[in-house]
Amino acid sequence: MEIFTKKLTPIDFDRGLVLPPRSNLEPLQHFQGTIELSTIVESAAGTRLPEPVTIHCSTKSGSLVLKRGWYDIARDVGLRSGDTVTFYQEVNGGARFKLKVRNVR
Repeated sequence: MEIFTKKLTPIDFDRGLVLPPRSNLEPLQHFQGTIELSTIVESAAGTRLPEPVTIHCSTKSGSLVLKRGWYDIARDVGLRSGDTVTFYQEVNGGARFKLKVRNVR
């Protein structure tokens, strides 16, 4: 189940990945503080990082933001402004979520 798709901007690398306003938040349920999301990271070609990454999702100014873990993914996958990410709920090998990345280069 898709939670959101977002074209990345420079702010997403400086302040964390803020979930777009029309995100499907049902899979995240309501929470207070921070939750950890075990996430499989996959390229558009289907190549995956060897291990799931734990992304910390927290509230900031009323919005959900992906922070710790997100910065590692952005660095390891070589994400840049203009690339697109899609975040899904998916039960697979212990991870509950999948982040699919599409680079524009």
